[in-house]
Amino acid sequence: MFTLNAADAAFRDEVRAFLDKELTPDLRLEGRRSTGVFADRDVGLQWHRILNKKGWAVPHWPVAHGGTGWTPMQHYIFASEMADAAAPPRSPQATHLAAPVIIEFGTQAQKEAWLPGIRNGDDYWCQGYSEPQSGSDLAALQCRATLSEDGSEYILNGTKIWTTHAHFANHIFCLVRTASSSKRQHGISFLCFKFPLPGITVRPIISISGDHELNQVFFDDVRVPASALVGEQDQGWTVAKFLLEHERSSPGAARNRARLRRLRGMLANAFAGQPAGSIERTDLARKLAEVECNIDALQALELSALRAQMRGEPAGVAPSVMKVLSTETRQRLTELNNEIAGPIAAAKVGIGEAAQGPLPLPEDAIFGMTTYFNDRAASIYAGTNEVQRNLIAKHLIGRIG
Repeated sequence: MFTLNAADAAFRDEVRAFLDKELTPDLRLEGRRSTGVFADRDVGLQWHRILNKKGWAVPHWPVAHGGTGWTPMQHYIFASEMADAAAPPRSPQATHLAAPVIIEFGTQAQKEAWLPGIRNGDDYWCQGYSEPQSGSDLAALQCRATLSEDGSEYILNGTKIWTTHAHFANHIFCLVRTASSSKRQHGISFLCFKFPLPGITVRPIISISGDHELNQVFFDDVRVPASALVGEQDQGWTVAKFLLEHERSSPGAARNRARLRRLRGMLANAFAGQPAGSIERTDLARKLAEVECNIDALQALELSALRAQMRGEPAGVAPSVMKVLSTETRQRLTELNNEIAGPIAAAKVGIGEAAQGPLPLPEDAIFGMTTYFNDRAASIYAGTNEVQRNLIAKHLIGRIG
């Protein structure tokens, strides 16, 4: 834990009072039941619109576009309190990924066309990055956009995969190849446009957990206006790198700590009425304590990076270190959830149905297995942990050299 000065403590209390008032029991329940990367669209948008009424839907945006002007510490406190209160995790696709790109690289017309709908929660975006043959090698993408003869449209052909919530989206931002080059990073462009359009097919991908969050999207001679281009044609790699910095910057200690508290409650319930010193309970308590040490280390690193940011220093390799530690701790928590749940974790029951029927089951036990399956991807998305380790190694070797 960390000590706040008087101003930050007052801000924390303001956030807590807001959450106590506006985060209804139903929304808290949906937040606790959210096993995916973020909450279902309707729940996420409901919470987003409540935040927007307060002026807190997009606090990280510049004030001119609806941001709050908070300090880095206030942003950290806000995110931590949201996680601690089990607020439904909102989709970051529009607010945290597309919007910063539009603000940084977009024209005034593009900002006026897209930012209000994102801020107000009227529009829902998806991300077209990954492709079946390129995996995490984003520069290998082949989805092609060809400019029409009169220069008024791009014609798209190709496919994108792992497109989260594409079946809900009414806008998409994606990287496409607009030119071939010996240097793969050249010839990539960044497009934003309404979704779906004629020629677009969205095919569901059902995950191993049974959830439908992911999709494959096919583009067959899809025509989008040339005004969809954000930044310069063939220079989209610069835009993509900017976006990835935002994708990897969210704090994870508070989210993991909230899950740890949940597991400690599960452990107490699982061994209720049994001797306090049983070997199995002691072993599980020790494992939870080990995870808590990881969370403390992660939070210390987050706060160190935060202080560096406040001093105006570059982020350096810290986001890569935090991404690895956060996601692997998150995965470890799901493993321990299943250990505590025991055989109940294997039950094929929807989380909303766990307490119903003649043989009610603990909801946290059902939550654990679904989350376990979903969080296998945590070390893959936003830059695989293997890639992050390479970045960390290059940084350390460079310092030694």
